[in-house]
Amino acid sequence: MRALLTAEATRWQYTHGVKDVTRISPDTWSHDQPLLDRPGNAEVQLALFRDYKNNLDAYPAFQRYFRDSQVPLLAVWGRNDEIFGPDGATAYRRDLPDAEIHLLDAGHFALEDQLDTVAGYARGFLGRVLG
Repeated sequence: MRALLTAEATRWQYTHGVKDVTRISPDTWSHDQPLLDRPGNAEVQLALFRDYKNNLDAYPAFQRYFRDSQVPLLAVWGRNDEIFGPDGATAYRRDLPDAEIHLLDAGHFALEDQLDTVAGYARGFLGRVLG
């Protein structure tokens, strides 16, 4: 798991699955990496990785909330995201059949190269839901 905290892994998170990597500013991973490299931070990140299994335990409560509330949901997701794959987005439809889901030709940080598209979906969704 420590390999996920390296500069190469941080850069990969920003660039993997992106159609045009020239749209991704190197500032993204260049600013993130020094924060990841702070003394003691590796242990914090590793503890978070180990604790992720507890998120899974909470899924039934989230799913029950979605089924009961039918809260409006927008998911704009990177189709090429290998961290949170597209099945994670489409799974919302099991409990929220009216969920608005858009899979973009993007990776994990879809906002980095698809900001205008994501903002357009968000504006449209909020206009319909709040309007």
